[in-house]
Amino acid sequence: MTDPRRRPPLLIGITGPIGCGKSTVAEMLAELGGTVIDADLLARRATDPGRPALARIRARFGDGVFEASGELDRAALAKVVFEDAAALADLERIVHPEVRRMVEELLDEASSEDAPFVVIEAIKLVEGGLAARCDQVWLVECAPATQRARLAARGVSADDAERRLAAQGPDLAKRLNELFASPAETAPRVRRLSTEGSIDDTNERTEDALADAFEASSGAT
Repeated sequence: MTDPRRRPPLLIGITGPIGCGKSTVAEMLAELGGTVIDADLLARRATDPGRPALARIRARFGDGVFEASGELDRAALAKVVFEDAAALADLERIVHPEVRRMVEELLDEASSEDAPFVVIEAIKLVEGGLAARCDQVWLVECAPATQRARLAARGVSADDAERRLAAQGPDLAKRLNELFASPAETAPRVRRLSTEGSIDDTNERTEDALADAFEASSGAT
């Protein structure tokens, strides 16, 4: 059980469009001593064999998104949801509550281990109900041309990239700002972090952002 007298670790949420470098920033923060929770990985675990979410996915999407073995055919499901916004919303309603439960368990573990800060990395940080939970949210971004070049380097086709980008929805920065009650609350809690330039450039920006996050956190107490 978590000691109620223990101050919880600083909680930083990392989100941003696909291909902009969220995982790179998360890895840098891990090297700086943070505990990283990959919510996108947890979303995959939530649909592993034997998980209760599978029955609900079958009921909503049918047998066509399952292998003969009974395992989820992730590629088939992705094709469905990336072409249908309503289907994507239905999938998120099934998976996100389970992801939040797993995240809370990991946050309790990190707090009990006196982690100095915790990072939640999630492409759907807002939609998953995790952004408002964070002390700060970092929006990791880069130029569209850089983003598409990185996706191409991963082997993602141009058509697939556009479908994935469309599925994330428009203007993530605006949706983040709308989470908080007022501009005064938004300003210290939402930070835009560019990954343009070299890895060293991104590392320097990440270190500066972390130092600012700790300073803001200490000033709020």
